[in-house]
Amino acid sequence: MVIGGDAGGMSAASQARRRRSASDLAIVAFERGHYTSYSACGIPYWVGGVVDGPERLVARDPQTFRDKHAIDVRIRHEVTGIDLSRRVLSVRRVDDGTEFTEPFDQLVYAAGAVPVRPDWPGVRSVGVFGVQTLDDGAAVRTFVDVSKPRSAVVVGAGYVGIEMAEALVRRGVRVTVVEKADQPMSTVDPDMGAKVREAMEGLGIEVRTGETVSELSTQDDRVTGVVTDSGRHDADIVILGLGVRPNTGLARDAGLPLGDTGGVVTDRRMRVDDGIWAAGDCVETVHLITEQPVHVPLGTHANKQGRVAGINIGGGYATFPGVIGTAVTKVCELEVARTGLREADAAAAGFEYVTATVESTNRAGYYPGAEPMTVKLIAERVTGRLLGGQIVGRSEAAKRIDALAVALWNRMTVEDMTSLDLGYAPPYAPVWDPILIAARKAVDAVAEAAS
Repeated sequence: MVIGGDAGGMSAASQARRRRSASDLAIVAFERGHYTSYSACGIPYWVGGVVDGPERLVARDPQTFRDKHAIDVRIRHEVTGIDLSRRVLSVRRVDDGTEFTEPFDQLVYAAGAVPVRPDWPGVRSVGVFGVQTLDDGAAVRTFVDVSKPRSAVVVGAGYVGIEMAEALVRRGVRVTVVEKADQPMSTVDPDMGAKVREAMEGLGIEVRTGETVSELSTQDDRVTGVVTDSGRHDADIVILGLGVRPNTGLARDAGLPLGDTGGVVTDRRMRVDDGIWAAGDCVETVHLITEQPVHVPLGTHANKQGRVAGINIGGGYATFPGVIGTAVTKVCELEVARTGLREADAAAAGFEYVTATVESTNRAGYYPGAEPMTVKLIAERVTGRLLGGQIVGRSEAAKRIDALAVALWNRMTVEDMTSLDLGYAPPYAPVWDPILIAARKAVDAVAEAAS
């Protein structure tokens, strides 16, 4: 049995089916929503009209799973209880409320995450949305199409908040972003976050940092504004971009172990207990640099974790080693990328570190379309080991983070990185790639700190 029909759950189901036939292993997957195996990351671009949807965001629908993979996917079915001693699930059909039980031998818990929704007055009113599932995205898209809001407030300036703010701007909505922290995009250091703020304001978004929301104002049960400690912001629609938390209520009630991050605890094979597995946004994993437990809800991790669980269920052997926190996003044409530790993370983990920041271009300076980009590296003070990296720029800037991610994964020093054999041609990079320039500057910083 599989709880959850998106990346983690269906990757596990698919991998198990590859190794065990339908006559050997019956697979049933329960999904509360309308869709399976979809790209939640594509929701802002669908809302903004950049891509079509929702079908274009679905990799495999339930019928495909049934017909081609002999996986019985039951959408609009919500699992309401797990009895581990009896090996039975309690299930409710969402549309008619019918309840029944389903026995299992192996269970994959892939319930995902749920948007953080503080208990503010007015937060349950019409026009207030969290954005996590494709059903959530469909609700936002329908509201924008039908109600045609003129003003919006996005609460939270993380990945989802920034992407949804841009999507609403594209739909002609006046957008204010309210963020409790002192900068947008707090997953990067303040100096890089300042560049993100500049890009957001250049797009016409009003950015209000250092403001704490106290309530949402309403009229006739519809949202009309967001009240903060600095005043009130009008809103016909409110998007909650406050992050997500692991969806582990069922797991907790069943007695499955939860970690400090709130996620389900697994071993490296994604096993929770005998015959019990978990994968995706509902689990905690380990950060390979700090070696501490973290909750990093990304589809890339969910697919890999589900694959590992499915291989093991199918009789193979696979492990998931952990994460380093690589992520990219964009604000209009500005690309933002990060991997590893920020300065605050490095300090909290007890590292002594140095930093190096360079300004360069994405292409040879003389080649048409050359755009500025900023690369920042964080390295351990004595050893020079790379601890983290951030990139802000335009046009092919963000994907350079992959080179830094590989260097981090392999515990390279910044000295090692200076000799990396990176691709070069004027349309794609200067003769000294910005990554190499930053590595050289970081080597100098390490040497200076040692002297």
